[in-house]
Amino acid sequence: MSIGKLGPQAVVTTSPDSRLEEITATLESENIGSIVVTEDDEPVGMITDRDAALAIHDYDDVGSVSVEDVMTERPVTVHEDDDPVAVSEAIRDNNVRRFPVVDDDGELAGIATLDDLVATIGEELENVAATIEAQSPEYRP
Repeated sequence: MSIGKLGPQAVVTTSPDSRLEEITATLESENIGSIVVTEDDEPVGMITDRDAALAIHDYDDVGSVSVEDVMTERPVTVHEDDDPVAVSEAIRDNNVRRFPVVDDDGELAGIATLDDLVATIGEELENVAATIEAQSPEYRP
Protein backbone atom coordinates (compact mmCIF):
# COMPACT_ATOMS: atom_id res chain seq x y z
CA MET A 1 0.00 0.00 0.00
CA SER A 2 1.26 3.47 -0.81
CA ILE A 3 0.83 6.58 1.30
CA GLY A 4 -1.51 7.91 -1.38
CA LYS A 5 -4.00 5.25 -0.30
CA LEU A 6 -3.37 5.63 3.45
CA GLY A 7 -5.28 8.82 4.19
CA PRO A 8 -8.04 10.86 2.62
CA GLN A 9 -7.43 12.35 -0.78
CA ALA A 10 -10.00 15.11 -0.27
CA VAL A 11 -8.10 17.66 1.78
CA VAL A 12 -9.44 20.87 3.26
CA THR A 13 -7.25 23.70 2.03
CA THR A 14 -7.02 27.45 2.34
CA SER A 15 -4.87 30.29 1.06
CA PRO A 16 -2.29 32.18 3.13
CA ASP A 17 -4.44 35.33 3.13
CA SER A 18 -7.47 33.68 4.75
CA ARG A 19 -8.44 35.01 8.15
CA LEU A 20 -8.15 32.97 11.32
CA GLU A 21 -11.83 33.53 12.12
CA GLU A 22 -12.92 31.64 8.99
CA ILE A 23 -10.26 28.96 9.55
CA THR A 24 -11.46 28.16 13.06
CA ALA A 25 -15.03 27.94 11.76
CA THR A 26 -13.87 25.49 9.08
CA LEU A 27 -11.92 23.41 11.60
CA GLU A 28 -15.09 23.12 13.66
CA SER A 29 -17.55 22.50 10.82
CA GLU A 30 -15.32 19.91 9.13
CA ASN A 31 -14.37 18.32 12.48
CA ILE A 32 -10.67 18.37 11.60
CA GLY A 33 -7.50 19.43 13.38
CA SER A 34 -5.61 21.01 10.51
CA ILE A 35 -5.91 22.69 7.15
CA VAL A 36 -3.29 22.63 4.41
CA VAL A 37 -2.34 26.07 3.13
CA THR A 38 -1.77 26.02 -0.62
CA GLU A 39 -0.63 28.26 -3.45
CA ASP A 40 -0.98 26.98 -7.03
CA ASP A 41 -2.06 23.57 -5.66
CA GLU A 42 1.22 23.15 -3.76
CA PRO A 43 1.34 22.98 0.04
CA VAL A 44 3.10 26.02 1.49
CA GLY A 45 1.95 25.71 5.09
CA MET A 46 -0.20 23.99 7.67
CA ILE A 47 -2.50 25.59 10.19
CA THR A 48 -3.71 23.53 13.13
CA ASP A 49 -6.26 24.02 15.84
CA ARG A 50 -3.30 24.39 18.21
CA ASP A 51 -1.82 27.19 16.08
CA ALA A 52 -5.15 29.00 16.22
CA ALA A 53 -5.48 28.55 19.98
CA LEU A 54 -1.96 29.81 20.67
CA ALA A 55 -2.48 32.90 18.49
CA ILE A 56 -4.66 34.49 21.18
CA HIS A 57 -1.49 35.22 23.16
CA ASP A 58 0.11 37.20 20.35
CA TYR A 59 -2.73 39.20 18.78
CA ASP A 60 -5.40 41.57 20.10
CA ASP A 61 -7.90 40.79 17.33
CA VAL A 62 -7.10 37.16 16.69
CA GLY A 63 -10.03 36.65 14.31
CA SER A 64 -8.64 39.08 11.77
CA VAL A 65 -5.12 37.62 11.76
CA SER A 66 -4.12 36.06 8.44
CA VAL A 67 -3.31 32.38 8.23
CA GLU A 68 0.13 33.30 6.92
CA ASP A 69 0.93 34.98 10.25
CA VAL A 70 0.37 31.83 12.33
CA MET A 71 0.81 28.85 9.99
CA THR A 72 3.76 26.50 9.98
CA GLU A 73 5.62 27.33 6.78
CA ARG A 74 7.14 24.76 4.41
CA PRO A 75 5.42 21.71 5.90
CA VAL A 76 7.14 18.37 5.72
CA THR A 77 5.54 16.42 2.89
CA VAL A 78 5.52 12.78 1.85
CA HIS A 79 5.19 11.46 -1.68
CA GLU A 80 2.06 9.60 -2.70
CA ASP A 81 4.09 6.58 -3.88
CA ASP A 82 6.05 6.24 -0.63
CA ASP A 83 5.50 3.26 1.65
CA PRO A 84 3.48 3.98 4.84
CA VAL A 85 6.68 3.40 6.81
CA ALA A 86 7.73 6.81 5.46
CA VAL A 87 4.97 8.39 7.57
CA SER A 88 6.27 6.64 10.66
CA GLU A 89 9.77 7.87 9.91
CA ALA A 90 8.53 11.39 9.19
CA ILE A 91 6.67 11.44 12.52
CA ARG A 92 9.83 10.34 14.31
CA ASP A 93 12.13 12.72 12.45
CA ASN A 94 9.92 15.82 12.51
CA ASN A 95 7.72 15.42 15.59
CA VAL A 96 4.52 16.27 13.71
CA ARG A 97 1.28 14.33 13.25
CA ARG A 98 0.07 15.40 9.81
CA PHE A 99 1.72 15.41 6.41
CA PRO A 100 0.51 16.75 3.09
CA VAL A 101 0.87 14.06 0.43
CA VAL A 102 2.27 15.35 -2.86
CA ASP A 103 2.53 13.96 -6.39
CA ASP A 104 5.49 14.09 -8.79
CA ASP A 105 4.77 17.75 -9.54
CA GLY A 106 4.76 18.72 -5.85
CA GLU A 107 1.00 19.29 -5.96
CA LEU A 108 -1.25 18.30 -3.09
CA ALA A 109 -2.64 14.78 -3.56
CA GLY A 110 -3.92 13.99 -0.06
CA ILE A 111 -3.02 14.03 3.60
CA ALA A 112 -1.56 11.35 5.84
CA THR A 113 -1.80 11.51 9.60
CA LEU A 114 -0.64 9.63 12.66
CA ASP A 115 -4.26 8.52 13.12
CA ASP A 116 -4.32 7.05 9.59
CA LEU A 117 -1.13 5.14 10.30
CA VAL A 118 -2.40 3.72 13.61
CA ALA A 119 -5.74 2.69 12.04
CA THR A 120 -3.94 0.97 9.15
CA ILE A 121 -1.60 -0.88 11.51
CA GLY A 122 -4.63 -1.96 13.56
CA GLU A 123 -6.35 -3.36 10.47
CA GLU A 124 -3.19 -5.22 9.45
CA LEU A 125 -2.83 -6.70 12.95
CA GLU A 126 -6.44 -7.92 12.80
CA ASN A 127 -5.59 -9.71 9.54
CA VAL A 128 -2.53 -11.32 11.13
CA ALA A 129 -4.56 -12.37 14.19
CA ALA A 130 -7.24 -13.95 11.97
CA THR A 131 -4.57 -15.94 10.13
CA ILE A 132 -2.97 -17.13 13.38
CA GLU A 133 -6.36 -18.20 14.76
CA ALA A 134 -7.26 -19.99 11.52
CA GLN A 135 -3.96 -21.87 11.40
CA SER A 136 -3.81 -22.62 15.14
CA PRO A 137 -7.32 -23.59 16.32
CA GLU A 138 -5.99 -24.32 19.82
CA TYR A 139 -4.63 -20.78 20.18
CA ARG A 140 -6.61 -18.42 22.39
CA PRO A 141 -5.41 -14.89 23.12
